[in-house]
Amino acid sequence: MNNQTTINKAIYTFTPLCGTCQLAGKMLDIAKEVLPNASLEKVNLNYAKELAEEYQIQSVPCLILIKDNQLIEKIYAFHSVPYLVDQLKRITE
Repeated sequence: MNNQTTINKAIYTFTPLCGTCQLAGKMLDIAKEVLPNASLEKVNLNYAKELAEEYQIQSVPCLILIKDNQLIEKIYAFHSVPYLVDQLKRITE
């Protein structure tokens, strides 16, 4: 029997001095209110070098989508709240 836990989550990576990251974070907060069951982690990349290397993050902000333990997409353009809601739905459905 396989005891591995299935992971479905989004990881939002940012740096505190990034203005675009601050706006993207607020947009994600609203999207999370629409989808309260979506698992969303926020990670300051200044303290997560290993994560940046593991997922080969090229810039911030970045939203990493993981479904069934697999990376399905890295999103660098946070177009709108409805767009982010649609992206979070990909890991909750």
